[in-house]
Amino acid sequence: MGRPPGLSVRLKLTLSYAGFLMLTGFLMLAAAWLAGQPGQPFDALLRYIPDDVIRTLGGLVPGNRANLLRTYAPAAAIVLAFLLVIGLIGGWILAGRMLAPLIRITDATRMPTNGSLSHRIRLPGRQDEFRELADAFDTMLERLEAHVGEQRRFAANASHELRTPLAITRTLLDVARSDPNRDIGELVDRLHIINTRAIDLTEALLLLSRADQRSFTREHVDLSLIADEATETLLPLAERRGLSIETSGDVACTIGSHPLLLQMTTNLVHNAIVHNLRERGTVWVTTSIRPEAAVLTVENTGEMLAPQLISTFVEPFKRGTERIRADNAGPAGVGLGLAIVKSITQAHDGTLILSPRPAGGLLVTVQLPVVPRSHVV
Repeated sequence: MGRPPGLSVRLKLTLSYAGFLMLTGFLMLAAAWLAGQPGQPFDALLRYIPDDVIRTLGGLVPGNRANLLRTYAPAAAIVLAFLLVIGLIGGWILAGRMLAPLIRITDATRMPTNGSLSHRIRLPGRQDEFRELADAFDTMLERLEAHVGEQRRFAANASHELRTPLAITRTLLDVARSDPNRDIGELVDRLHIINTRAIDLTEALLLLSRADQRSFTREHVDLSLIADEATETLLPLAERRGLSIETSGDVACTIGSHPLLLQMTTNLVHNAIVHNLRERGTVWVTTSIRPEAAVLTVENTGEMLAPQLISTFVEPFKRGTERIRADNAGPAGVGLGLAIVKSITQAHDGTLILSPRPAGGLLVTVQLPVVPRSHVV
């Protein structure tokens, strides 16, 4: 925003310091002048001053006002001029030293406008207001750099994922156009599968954006009912894979979006089914209440997982260890399942914890702000 030019903070501090010094000197000279005058209000104060100090003042101060002015006026002017020079010079130096960290911080704030987010202030010295501001700015830049990097990777991956089905569709159409005898039914089936995947990916991206923007209506939600709904929906998929789903737990009430929390739970259960043992696997879905959190846990059997690998599962379009499979349906099958879970959890001011099971598989814990049962209508 445009602002008219004004005095710098350093000059203002300099003038303030010099003015305060001048005022102090003037008051001291005025006090000395009034102290030498009989009948002045300062006479009452002279009773508390030692006699030797009064005799010294009496020898220095002439007996009448005219002599007093002639004696003290030149000296007072010299003293005030000296104080003014010292105040300006000293104030300028002191203000410069005090504002040096602020100048460094200001220079650092201009770096992000040029596209550089890697610069840090790292202001040395003991803790004070300027150091707190610098540390807060460094923390903000660090988070902003990480967020921008994540968004760039996400945009690149999303572009790649959206381009792939379109490229395959174009290839199939080019082949069909060059081969009039090609089976149209097979072409339509393949195009339908590819189009479905593109639609699922687009819907997942929209859902992720909606969760990130927190543009949803909040209401009282029972995680135990949501867990039952999600497991009932995915039970046929688990049965086809020879898996069992066990649901248990207490009423766990929180405040949030029912559709988003249902999507979050569905993604977790779907992920637990798909990335499980090939046969005789199990998925456990549990809800519980803690003093400050409503907790949803989804646990599944499976292969042994390294903690370093688990930390990457919430990244969008994760493909390590075949995380994305062709037979996955819905948002959880396009590489955004756990990324959506993370986004929905953060949008509800919750915490997402992923940890490996000692016997193999994954344990996912979602902690959301709890609502006492007495507050649920």
